Amino acid sequence: MAKTIGVTLSHRVSVGLVLDHKLVGPLHSFPTLDVDDDSSLVELHTEGLVRTICEQVRLVVGDHDDISAVGVALPGIVKHGVVEDSPNLPQLKGARIAELLGAELRNHGLQTFVHVLNDADGVAAGLAATIGKLDSFIRVWTLGIGIGYGRYPFGEGVWEGGHTIVTLDDKENYCGCGGRGHIEGIMGHRAMRLRFLDMEPEEVFAIARKGGSGKDVARCRDFVRLWHKALAAGTATQIHMGGPGRFLITGFNAKYVDLAMLKDYIHQMVKMSPLQSYALEIVDDKPETRIIGSAVAAEQAAC
Repeated sequence: MAKTIGVTLSHRVSVGLVLDHKLVGPLHSFPTLDVDDDSSLVELHTEGLVRTICEQVRLVVGDHDDISAVGVALPGIVKHGVVEDSPNLPQLKGARIAELLGAELRNHGLQTFVHVLNDADGVAAGLAATIGKLDSFIRVWTLGIGIGYGRYPFGEGVWEGGHTIVTLDDKENYCGCGGRGHIEGIMGHRAMRLRFLDMEPEEVFAIARKGGSGKDVARCRDFVRLWHKALAAGTATQIHMGGPGRFLITGFNAKYVDLAMLKDYIHQMVKMSPLQSYALEIVDDKPETRIIGSAVAAEQAAC
């Protein structure tokens, strides 16, 4: 059975050893798991970030000398080992990240195949592996600092579903990429904090749930409806383009999803009967799922 290493980048680097599509041993992270600093990786230059990733990989490898592949999942557009763009990690734009990581790993005494992919695709692969559906078609929304859209099996294309246009309002310009009308500009954690400078996202949803009257309550309720309509619009677009099927929703902000409200909005948007056999499910956002997914993707790419 192949031993692979899974790596994910978000606001921290997380690394784990994967054997037979299961995590073996503990995860290693930088910064440590009890630190919540969203800007820590952004502040590292490309070479520093590459070094940090490889140092964590070396810690996980330990005495193992038969690592067949390393999979690295990161936010952005990734093609053939090159990061074409990454608004959340802008220092990586244009970086030949697979080549850089391979060279640095060799400096650490580890010569192995390196595969780089979009982080949402890594989540989709990890979910497929953990639920025993590696022979199925899975689509997943990841709701976090940004909004990711992942597919398994991987298909050629950009698949930046978080930048789906869901509104024509010129004022909707909160997306991290600078574009207008994007789903991420409504649903992304960063975007919500920019929109509500006087309260955190959890306060917005709590006020909307609490009920009552007043300007803040109305503002929060209106936004929660807009938030769900944005996810419904993005999902309906994918249904109309790729057909019905199973959509999984995960990420640390998936806790805000009201499935009944979301399904109602999607029903209003998808009216052709052959497209109505879709399913929605909220799944836990586990770090090990992302690690397994990046490792599985690397194992398959190395074959």
